[in-house]
Amino acid sequence: MEELQRALSDHGLAVSNSPDKGRCLFTTKDFSPGEVIISQEPYVSVPNNSSAASRCEVCFTSNNLKKCSACHFVWYCGSTCQKSDWKLHRFECQALVKLEKERQKSLTPSIRLMVKLCFKRKLESEKAIPTTVTDNYKLVEALVSHMSDVDAKQLVLYAQMANLVNLMLQWPDTNLREIAENFSKLACNAHSICDSELRPLGTGLYPVVSIINHSCLPNSVLVFEGRTAVVHAVQRIPKGTEVLISYIETAGSTMARQKALKEQYFFTCACSRCAKLGQSDDIQESATLEGYRCTDHCCNGFLLRDSEDKGFTCQECGLIRNKEDIKKVVGQVKSMSDKASILLTSGNYEEARSLYKTIEKLQVELCHPFSLGLMHTRESLLKIFMELKNWKEALAYCRLTIPVYESVYPGCHPMLGLQYYTCGKLEWFLGDTENSIQSFTKALEILRITHGTNTPFMKELLIKLDEARAEASYKFRPNDDE
Repeated sequence: MEELQRALSDHGLAVSNSPDKGRCLFTTKDFSPGEVIISQEPYVSVPNNSSAASRCEVCFTSNNLKKCSACHFVWYCGSTCQKSDWKLHRFECQALVKLEKERQKSLTPSIRLMVKLCFKRKLESEKAIPTTVTDNYKLVEALVSHMSDVDAKQLVLYAQMANLVNLMLQWPDTNLREIAENFSKLACNAHSICDSELRPLGTGLYPVVSIINHSCLPNSVLVFEGRTAVVHAVQRIPKGTEVLISYIETAGSTMARQKALKEQYFFTCACSRCAKLGQSDDIQESATLEGYRCTDHCCNGFLLRDSEDKGFTCQECGLIRNKEDIKKVVGQVKSMSDKASILLTSGNYEEARSLYKTIEKLQVELCHPFSLGLMHTRESLLKIFMELKNWKEALAYCRLTIPVYESVYPGCHPMLGLQYYTCGKLEWFLGDTENSIQSFTKALEILRITHGTNTPFMKELLIKLDEARAEASYKFRPNDDE
């Protein structure tokens, strides 16, 4: 711990222990919005490969891939990545070759991550690979597993997964209990590695970044540059402040967020946003995000269940919606949403479009205009129209989601910035240069803080904004012939 403290102190950081939270990461200097607080390479990582899409084991690209000639399971984009991974992969490669093809189908990213973790630990103990202060197995040992909080069903699953890992390792002295406990650590501490537009690419374990605790109103954001985890400040963080990121999707009611955190991370959040649970503002937020709309379409009031539990009363105008009528429509929406999701996942875009349009029509009558359910339906329709290359309809749905994004996300949130960026690209493609400049500018104001300015993604955004401005300047310049 002393070595880690010294290494972190060079970056203006320190680890502290709290009776309520355990380890915490604090600043020992001021950080400005957009400034990198900490970055870390993964201790171990795996791509999210499937039969439909494969990625390079090292850089996660999907271009120019070739399978490892020995195991025929792992993909590489070229010799550079393959050579850099060979010290670790040669052991997994041997294990994969011995494994039956049917067993290989059971190798989830979590199991492969665990196999890599075991091999890397072994190589470290044999001093076959170098370690650093921020890249060693002791940091993994220090992670919390929450094994005492895990239910019996999950413990059985961890035991089964540990047995599959043992089958691959074929070591005489494998500690199955430790492997099962490490699976629990991965569940609480591993991160989904995403691209710049927050699309998941793989999973990685970042033991130092994992020290950072959660808040539903975080002062920092975790993004990825390739496989590198990078934490940016999203606001001014004074010296002596705890660094906080969000572990979950924060667009949700307090009860929904608390439920998600309790189920996956085994704690109850006590941030300033969650402290409002049950207060009038929180009740209104929940009723807006997850509740129903007033039957008077000119009224934007939120509805609460009446005292006799027969219906829902608008808190603005007093109109009542019948409970049974609502229950009937909710059932229809649920049934159709399940079918639509399957159609969308399987690539049946035309059928999915038709079904989601029907769902949207029902939700417009059922849900508050700022409800998350309606927003998610419109997000799905946006995705569908993008796939169908119907840019005009895609832009219409993108614009419908933005007011809700502005309501449910803080002003400097990557999801909001990315939605502005999508809107700008569609507007520019459709020739609406003036509005595209506004959208690109709004995107840049947010994403330069959450993503930095030196990544290929951000450079592309800056180029698009410059090109849109140049196009607008050309369009509106005085005619020389007049």
